[in-house]
Amino acid sequence: MSSAGVGPLCFIKSTVNAAVYLEIFMLLSADALYGEADFIFQQDLAPAHTAKSTKTYFNDHVITVLDWPANSPDLKPIENLWGISKRKMRDMRPNNAAELKVITDTSSSITPQQCHRLIGSMPCCSEAVIDGKGAQTKY
Repeated sequence: MSSAGVGPLCFIKSTVNAAVYLEIFMLLSADALYGEADFIFQQDLAPAHTAKSTKTYFNDHVITVLDWPANSPDLKPIENLWGISKRKMRDMRPNNAAELKVITDTSSSITPQQCHRLIGSMPCCSEAVIDGKGAQTKY
């Protein structure tokens, strides 16, 4: 997700290593959301995100990556986006992978304006985490 909206959802049957991460998430999502425009990228510290090949890719493509603390769900706008998706899917009970793909419809109904508000809330979220000395916040 970005302040421009939600990127394409991909259903992956393999483990997400650095190569899969770069191919699917960076090349498809970043290109779909931004094209050639500059952006600042936020990611957590998952192994695929911190791999040498991932860091090299970001350096080679001049992508600014926001320094980010580990285990910081209050500071991840994507967590709030998942909450929106879960509420939209509240009455659905998928039993298998094919039925789970209904999340694609739910995801496409999330507007760029909703995403923009989530990203725009980050200064307040950051301030609340700082004021709370890292404790859980209302965000």
